[in-house]
Amino acid sequence: MNNKYLGITLTAILNCIIAGAQHHNEVPRLVVNVIVEQMNTNHLEAYCGAFSENGLRKLIHNGKTYRNAHYSFMPSDKTAALASIVTGSTPYYNGIVGAQWLDRATLIPTSCVDDSRYYDFGTNTKSSPSQIASSTIGDELKVASKGEAIVYGIAHDRDAAIISAGHSADGAFWIDNNSKQWCTSSYYSKKAPKWLNAYNNIVKRQYNYDNCHITDMALQCIDSNIMGYDDVTDMIFVTYNILKENKNDIKESYLKLDRNIEKLISHIENKFGKDNILIVLTSSGFEDKSDEEYEKYRIPSGTFYINRSANLLNMYLSAIYGHDKYIDACFYNNIYLNTRMIDERRLNCNDILEHCKSFLMQNSGVQNVYTSNNITSSLSSDKIRNGFNAFHSGDIIIETMPGWKLFNEDNQQQYKSPFRFTPYPIIFYGAGIISDKNDGHVIMERIAPTIAKSIQIRAPNACDTAPLF
Repeated sequence: MNNKYLGITLTAILNCIIAGAQHHNEVPRLVVNVIVEQMNTNHLEAYCGAFSENGLRKLIHNGKTYRNAHYSFMPSDKTAALASIVTGSTPYYNGIVGAQWLDRATLIPTSCVDDSRYYDFGTNTKSSPSQIASSTIGDELKVASKGEAIVYGIAHDRDAAIISAGHSADGAFWIDNNSKQWCTSSYYSKKAPKWLNAYNNIVKRQYNYDNCHITDMALQCIDSNIMGYDDVTDMIFVTYNILKENKNDIKESYLKLDRNIEKLISHIENKFGKDNILIVLTSSGFEDKSDEEYEKYRIPSGTFYINRSANLLNMYLSAIYGHDKYIDACFYNNIYLNTRMIDERRLNCNDILEHCKSFLMQNSGVQNVYTSNNITSSLSSDKIRNGFNAFHSGDIIIETMPGWKLFNEDNQQQYKSPFRFTPYPIIFYGAGIISDKNDGHVIMERIAPTIAKSIQIRAPNACDTAPLF
């Protein structure tokens, strides 16, 4: 009788061990995050019939697809969008309001990845991800695995590679436009990896804007670093740009992208098996230029000249408070006040901001004006607040009317407030995921917590959104 119970007990323990092992094996060995600049759902579905069976069509038909994803903040560019994807948060928390912002101390535009403490191999820039104010999904994977997970970011552009890789990554690689070499930063290692130097020697000066070089580098990175070969999940971010393929023929650009996706999927799936990988495909935004001829068709439109308005605003404030320089600079739709002078003269900054708002609202083409005190006190729209960051944004944010563009004659910058809804796809493929299509509106910040749940780790520390499934 005792032997019987002992046998039952041992069997139960063994079943638990097996079940635990099976559950552990459900976690993918390799997560491949594919982010495509300038891709939207409408184009992706319009050209689907021309895609190969093993490329984008495979993801669309066999993956879990969300057709109407969007970003919950404005203004936005590809870099701010990418930061939102990897942090699961908005610029208000992650600090990345765009590829560049104005340095308040110098009034000089600075890149979101500039960092004079480090140097880059293969180029003369100095870079790091230190401006990201929160953790990324790659960071959390590193923490959860006690540093054993392998994490990399691959992109043509420096900011995309570094922002996607995050703080704790093993490396980020991008192409220098002058040397045509793959570059990385000393932030990640004191020397460029040997395999990177060897790879650069093989493909020396063969690079251009073609996405095929991104694919080749991603596969080289996976193979050289033996990613996906053990039970610890590894992660790689691969960023493509459709318009860098052929900006004059959108369909052909998608077809080229499809061939790259096919090569990427086939290599990874053949090596590790579908159930051992998780591929996530999404977009970092799309710039719509279809309204450039509105005036020709008598549709309300126009140009708001922010530099002229800023000069008039300075004259207006001088008439109220005495002659001085109240406006430091303009950067896209941001106006920066001379806060140091305002503090030295002990003027009331909130009163000055209210005068600025009242004056600017009288300008043609201005839909709304948001000031830093309005935004931080939650008196603005959610999208404006989410896109604002106290350290990197201006003191005044201007929203233009639909059809209008904002233009700065001093630095040739232009900006349009994004009112039109553009749907972006989010597709999850592999790791036992069942094919499904969802037409509900979802925000991009939900990608990071969904990946975190799939690989059984915490979501990034500024992410307060729920997983998609």
